[in-house]
Parts: sequence; structure tokens; C-alpha cells
Amino acid sequence: MRAASFGLIALMAFGQVACDDDGGSTARQGTDDAGAFDGGLADRGAPDGEDATPLDPDADVPDAAPPDADVPDAAPPPPGPFRVRGTVEQIYVWDAPTDTDLEVLGPDGEVFAEGPTDMLGSKVFRGLPPAEGYTVRLADAPEEAVADIAVLEVDFPPATDDFYDQVLQPGFGYMTMRDGTKLSIFVSLPGPPEDGPYPTIVNYSGYSPSKPGAVVSEAARPLCNNFPVLCDAPDHPAGLIAGVAGYASVGVNMRGTGCSGGAYDYFEPLQLMDGHDAIEIVARQPWVMHNKVGMAGLSYPGISQLFVAQTQPPSLAAITPMSVIADSASSTLVPGGIYNNGFALAWIENVLDRARPYGHRWIEDVVEAGDTVCEEHQLLHGQKLDVVAKALANPYYTDEVAKPVDPSSFVDRINVPVYLSGQWQDEQTGPHFAALLDKFTASPSVRFVLTNGVHSDGYTPQNLMEWFIFNELYVARRVPFLSDEVLALVPFFFSQRLGVNLTMPPNRFADYDDYDQALADYEAEPVVRLTFDSGGDPELAPGAPVGTFIEYFDAWPIPETTAWRLWMTPDGTLADAAPGPDGGESTFAVDPAAGERVTLPGGGIDNLQPDYDYRPLDPDHALAWITAPLEADRVLAGSGSVDLWIRSTADDADLEVNLTEVRPDGDEMYVQSGWLRASHRALRADATELRPVKSHYERDIAPLVPGEWTLVRVEIMPFAHVFRAGSRLRLSVDTPGDSRAEWRFLLLDHDDTVQHTVGHDDLRPSSVALPWIPDVDVPAPAPACGALRGQPCRPYAPLPMEPDLPE
Repeated sequence: MRAASFGLIALMAFGQVACDDDGGSTARQGTDDAGAFDGGLADRGAPDGEDATPLDPDADVPDAAPPDADVPDAAPPPPGPFRVRGTVEQIYVWDAPTDTDLEVLGPDGEVFAEGPTDMLGSKVFRGLPPAEGYTVRLADAPEEAVADIAVLEVDFPPATDDFYDQVLQPGFGYMTMRDGTKLSIFVSLPGPPEDGPYPTIVNYSGYSPSKPGAVVSEAARPLCNNFPVLCDAPDHPAGLIAGVAGYASVGVNMRGTGCSGGAYDYFEPLQLMDGHDAIEIVARQPWVMHNKVGMAGLSYPGISQLFVAQTQPPSLAAITPMSVIADSASSTLVPGGIYNNGFALAWIENVLDRARPYGHRWIEDVVEAGDTVCEEHQLLHGQKLDVVAKALANPYYTDEVAKPVDPSSFVDRINVPVYLSGQWQDEQTGPHFAALLDKFTASPSVRFVLTNGVHSDGYTPQNLMEWFIFNELYVARRVPFLSDEVLALVPFFFSQRLGVNLTMPPNRFADYDDYDQALADYEAEPVVRLTFDSGGDPELAPGAPVGTFIEYFDAWPIPETTAWRLWMTPDGTLADAAPGPDGGESTFAVDPAAGERVTLPGGGIDNLQPDYDYRPLDPDHALAWITAPLEADRVLAGSGSVDLWIRSTADDADLEVNLTEVRPDGDEMYVQSGWLRASHRALRADATELRPVKSHYERDIAPLVPGEWTLVRVEIMPFAHVFRAGSRLRLSVDTPGDSRAEWRFLLLDHDDTVQHTVGHDDLRPSSVALPWIPDVDVPAPAPACGALRGQPCRPYAPLPMEPDLPE
């Protein structure tokens, strides 16, 4: 019975993922949180500077709290004018006079840094070299100071193991980090602690994983006797699903978020060290099976797994990241060097908004219930780092700023089993996650579950079965088992959420009774599971997240991949042969408004049939080429390269390429896109024929020379799609925009009308290289246009340069 209501929780998790694991919709996260910061400060007695306790000028300057000291629980202030904590390359100051200048003296006694406190009397000094002997003082009253502050360095592990022996109780609470900062947590057990141990997962993010538990819904109450998690549910889908399956979960709020102490920054080293320590503290609990834990979560708490796992916590069993990025910059924030001021900006602004003091309504509830630790922690939350400003101030890749938040540069250090799932049309984090898949070289076991679809589709049955099997084998270390009850419940509950009956795929280990054999057989399977046509199952409603067929491969990029090159020609066709000397050229005008247009302005991406606004190409602002009807099915899977000879009237160009399928019925289906700011065209050493990886270093930036021809290679982001016999491939080139459900683009600001020209003759032979996977048997017929998840359709409207479709 440990998984009897697995389907119920999968349903509820799917419905909540937009609220908890993606951060992309503030409306669905509770608009009642708005104004909590401004409306609540006066009632909480924010420091105004009058309560500071001045020191006798002749008295000794007080020492800072030692790094391993706990945050006081409503204890009286220590002697001194304010509170100080040294941490990793930072010093925290709180309970100081408001709007007051502070100075930091280095160990040599000289002023090293200075700055004012905020309206709560707090200040975080960042970028300090690790050392002992720092002092913080009031600039206008230097006798009011705190001395002997130790600024720490990142260290794995700490000096003694005693630090990890903290006792965590079920429910809401705190764990203490090595610098003394407390992180808020929510511990959910599937039963009493004494009935354990339980397989355990950790969810770590800046959302609300530590929010106190609540009943999932009134409809779930009859099940709470058998599954207590339903009436005291964690606020993250992975914990809900795992809880009903017999797992414990621990939700941990990153420092500077929720009720955690400290101030927020995006994956700073201190945040990684906290994650490492959280794993070790949780694993020491007597109710944790094998004293090893897994990590789980989609999007932000999926990405955090990559950052934490690179630190190699000894007690980490496995990670299961879903819907993640390969690189904070090129995956989502600045794809191709163009700033994504749609989802990327909205996401980080939302995270920063929720990292402010009292950024969630539930924080107020906790404080109003008498939690003085949470109340004190809010004092530093106003010192969150403005990562939007940081991103805009660093438009190029640097080893100092960009590389530390580039998972593709460090996932080779992850030494535990990895399950990773992703969707090619992910409207939030995007499809670039596939750039990670060949880089987990230190992991003893990997499993990649890939499909077309949208951000939240990791929590649908076709993926959840694989996620569950992986956790059973590597976290629980037992033969995967799902009862008959779950198989009976799934169709009903998904029909309530999506209006369609979905079933869990068969558990291929249901008949096993030997764990070692099950594990051996699992590890003998191909590591890539590639689902095609999700949304197109003819037995279900169009858009239901189930594929029509699955293929398995031994690696990604798929070893059987063959580069299929097609050439752009003057008559608008994509041809197998390069153009001749009379191939000519084609020109389009930049559309400066395109960057702000999306394909789903009204939202509803999780619906079976979203109301897309998939606009036809504008003849004045786009170019396009199309193949002849295919004589046989073509399966494409991987990245592509659009190699363009361009000439511009400007010194730079923002370019978008789109790959679509024009079907025999005259409809056109979206497949994938790619983007490039032409000045970012320099290739890295690991670029290939199919993947033109860019360096994005400032030293490699090269403007165009107006009027001169230049070769630029635009990557088609990773994808997998079946082009069936009779269909045509269409490739378009235009201004970025009109291609993604939530991505917008901050385009170059040109003073005048700008035109870009693409060459297609023997001297400037523009072409596209596509990742063809031969010898794949494709079921027929093709799904209805508009059925596939994340792939909108429109009537095909040829540009004047393209040939007409045959009657």
C-alpha cells in the first residue's frame, strides 16, 4: 500500500507545478502576497536606529559571534551597537541603525569596504577575502564597532563531523549552517519516525519548500489515515509524490528566502556549501534509509541539484533533475547572445520579489504564530543581490561571473547516479538542457528521459514511472513496486485535472524479486529514452501527454546521427545540391517589434489545447526555404546548424531561425528555433558540424562590417521530431520573436530601417545541417496538427520567394 494513491498525488503535483517548481507565474503563486513587505513593517517594530546600544568609548570592542554560533531565539541583543556574522566571503550586519554608513576594516586596520544600512538596519558586505580580524564600525561613530570577525572560505567538508549531528523533527523547523545561519525546513515523513527508516529526498530552492504543511484538498481527507502526507503536505510536487510512495522528504529554503537567514544571491558559493551541508545533516537522521538521500525537483529545485551535486556530498545517493538548463546564460538568459527579457527576466524578478522581507504570505503566518527566528531572519532579506543588474552589467561570458553558474562546465564532477528529464519546447527553461547529456562523465549511471512538450511535463505518467523506478533503485535500493491500486486511481484523477484518462505505463520490474538483478538489468538498458509525438496518441484527446512511440539509444548525441545538409536556393527550395553561380541573394527588413511578441500571450501552456497565436511569416520581414515532399520518413534528433552568409546595412544583426514541418494537408507545425546576435558568432573549440557552440567571450565579439559578407552559424536548439513521408521541411530566417510561448527578446536598437541579406550562390552557399537518425521505424499515421505538446500549428502561407505546394 506504500504507493496506493500515487496517481492522486501525481495529479495534484501536475496542477501545482506552476506554483512551486517553475516560478513563472506570480498570479498562480498567490497575489495576496503583494504588499506584505510594506504593509507589515510598522507592526513589527523595524529598527529605527534609536534602540542601538552604544559602547563606552573606553570599553573593549566586542567580538563577533563565532562562526558556529546559533541565531538567537528571541535572546536579548549582545553587547554592541549591532549584530555581525562573518560568513563565506561576506559579512552580515543587522540590528544596526537604519540608513547609516558602515565601514569594514581589514585585518590591517585599513578601510576595506563601506556602505549604508537599509531601512531595516541591515547590510551585507560581499566579495571580502577570507581572513580573520575584520572589524565593522559606524562611519560617523567609529568607537561603535564589532571586531575579530572571521570571513570564511568555501570548504568541503567542515573541520569536524559533529556539526552534522543535528536533530531534525517532523514538520516546520530549522537546520544550522556552519556559519551559524539557520535555514528553514519542512520535514515530511510517511509515518512515525520510529517506523522508519524511510527512503528520503531533499528539495532545495528559493521558492517555498519549507512552507509548513497543509491539507492537499478536502477531497483527500478520507485518505489521510493511510497517507498522512495528504493532510500535512509539503509545498513541492516531488515531496507530495514521494510521500505517498512511502518516502520522507525535506524541503529546504535557500538562505535569504522563506524563513531562512541570510540574504539571497543566485547560486553563490555559500549557497552551494549550504546545499552540501543540508544533504549531510538530513542523511544523519535515524529515520533516513541507508543514511543516504536523493534530491528531487523540477526547474529551480532541479537546477539546484546540479549545483549541489558537483560539491560531492558523501551522503548523496542520486539526483533527479527535471526541466533544467545547461548554462545560465546561453540556455535561457541570453540565448545566442540576445537577452531574454520575457521568461528569464520575469523569473528572476519573481524570485527576487519573493526573497524580500515577508515575500510570501506564509512567512507572515509563521511570524504571527510566534516564530521569532523567522522574524529576525527577515531583517537581512532586503540585502538580496540584484542579479538582474548583475546580468545586464555582464553581457559576455566570463570565467569569473558566468562560468560558476554554467552547469555544463562542472557537471563532470557529479559522482552519483543521474536521472534527467526534459522537453524540447519547454517554454521556460528551454531545450538547451541537452547540452549537458554527454558531460556527466563521473556519474556511475545516467538515465535521460526526453520528449517534446512543455515545462511541467516531467510530472506526467509517461515520465513519472521512469522517475519512480530510478528512485527505487538508487535511493530506496529495492525492487521497484507500484500496487494495483495506483494503476486503478491514475485514470480517474488525471481525468479530473486534464479531462483525459491517463494510465501509468507498465512497471517492467513488477515481477522481479531480486534487487541486484533488477539493478543490473536496469543498468544494461540504453540510457536515452526518447518519446516522440507526445500529445498525439490517437486513443486519447489531442494534447494528452502521451507519445505515439519510444526509441532508445546508448548516448546523446545519438551515435547513429548523420548530418543531413540542405542548401538554400534562389527559388526558395531547400535542395540536396549546393547552388550555382547564379544563385543570387534574398533580403528581409528587421522587425523591431517582433522581440516583444510571443505565441501564447494569454497563457495556459499546460492545457491540452493552448490558445496559441502562431502568426504567419511576414513577407517583408522574413525569408524561408522549403524542401520537396519527403519520399520517406525522416527522424531528426539533436542540434542543427544554419550556416548563413549574411550582409547587413548595420554593424550587427539579431537573427532567428525556425524549423517547421509543412504537412500534406497544408498545415504547418512548429518544431524548433535558434537565435544569434551576429557579433557573437565566434565558435568554441568544441563546435561541430551540427552544433556551432559559441564562446560569447568579449575578446571574441566581432561587429559586422556593413555591406560586407560574413559567415555566421546559428544553432538550432536541440529537438527530436518525425518528418513523415509527404511532409516538407521549412526553414525560415527573421527577427527574433513570434516563436516561443514565454520568451521575449531585447533586440538591438537601430536608428534606421535595417536590412539583412542572405546569400545563396556558389561563393556564398548558405545551408542547414540537420541531425538525421536513420533506420527508425515510424508508426503511421501522423498525429493531428496541433495535437503535439508545445508545437503549435498554423495554415501554411508561402512567402513570394517560395514555390507553391502542388495541388
